[in-house]
Amino acid sequence: MEYRRLGKSGLQLSILSYGSWVTFSNQVGDESADTLMGLAYDNGINFFDNAEAYEGGRSEEVMGRVLQKKNWDRTTYCVSSKAFFGLYGKNNKPTQRGLSRKHLMEACHHSLKRMQMEYLDLFYCHRPDPETTIEEVVRTMNTLIQQGKIFYWGTSEWGAAEILEAHRIARVLDLEGPVMEQPQYNLFERQKMEQDYLPIFKEVGMGTTIWSPLASGLLTGKYNNGIPEGSRLSIEKYSWLKDNTLEAAKIEKVKQLDKVAKDLGTTLSTLSVAWTIHNTNVTTTILGATKPEQLIENLKAVELYPQLTADVMKRIEDIMQTKPGK
Repeated sequence: MEYRRLGKSGLQLSILSYGSWVTFSNQVGDESADTLMGLAYDNGINFFDNAEAYEGGRSEEVMGRVLQKKNWDRTTYCVSSKAFFGLYGKNNKPTQRGLSRKHLMEACHHSLKRMQMEYLDLFYCHRPDPETTIEEVVRTMNTLIQQGKIFYWGTSEWGAAEILEAHRIARVLDLEGPVMEQPQYNLFERQKMEQDYLPIFKEVGMGTTIWSPLASGLLTGKYNNGIPEGSRLSIEKYSWLKDNTLEAAKIEKVKQLDKVAKDLGTTLSTLSVAWTIHNTNVTTTILGATKPEQLIENLKAVELYPQLTADVMKRIEDIMQTKPGK
C-alpha cells in the first residue's frame, strides 16, 4: 500500500480506502462488513468512510460494531463521518439537517455514539448549506476540534468559491479551515477535480477523498447488458442512480475501455480505480466493494497505476473524451 498526505496536514492516508455508502446495512450485513473491513485493513487500508445519512445511521452502527469486534489499535486507522442530510430524509425537522451549529454538534455526538468512538479523525460538511453562514460552520468545526471530538474537518461536494471562502474566514479568525474535500471523481465525472479545484490545490492545498471511482458500477462493465439482480442499481430507492448512470453512449465507451484493460492484462474495474489515483491531487480513492473478490480486484490498482504511461492515458482519453474543457 502507498500513503499520501491529506493536503497540507501531517495525516497520511492509504491511497485506497473503504467506504460504506449504499452497502452497509443494505447490501452488506455485519458478517460481510467484518470480512471486507478486515481484508481492507490487512492490505494496508487505514481509512474507513461513513456518514450520518447512510441508511439513516445504520451504516455507522454496523461499522461501529465491526470495529469494536476487531479491536484494532485505534492509532492505526482513521474513521470519518459527515453531516448535513440528517437521519430521516423528508421527515427531518428543520433542526435535524443542514450545517447549523446545533445540527453539526448533535450529528457529531450521535455519530460517535453509533460508532462507539471517542473521536472522529475526519468530519465533513456533506453539502453546502445556503441557510447557514460559512463563518458559523468554520467556528463550529473548530469548536469540535477544540473539544477533541474531531481531528480534521472538510467538505463534500462544495463549490470552489465556497471552499476558498471558508479558508478566508478561517484565516481572519485565526482558525482552521477545511483540510479535505470529498467529491465524486471517475472517468465520467471530472470537472471539479481537474478544473474547478485547481486554484485550491495551488493556493491553499487540500486533500481529497474521492468517491464513486467506478461510477456506481458502470465502469466495471457489469451493466453492459442490463442490470444484474442484487446490484446497487437494482435497489428501488436508488433508482436515481440508475437514471444518472445508464446511458447508451456511456456503455459504449465502457466497452471500448475494456479493450484497454485486457491489453494491460487487467480488469476494467482495476484500470478505472488506478486511473483515479494516477491523479496526484487524489489523496485516497474510496472503494465500495460488496464482495471480497471485488475488493481484492480493486486493490490491484495500487500496482497498476504506475503502469499508466502517457501513451496509455492518451488511449483512455481518446475513448472517453470527458476531459473538462473539451
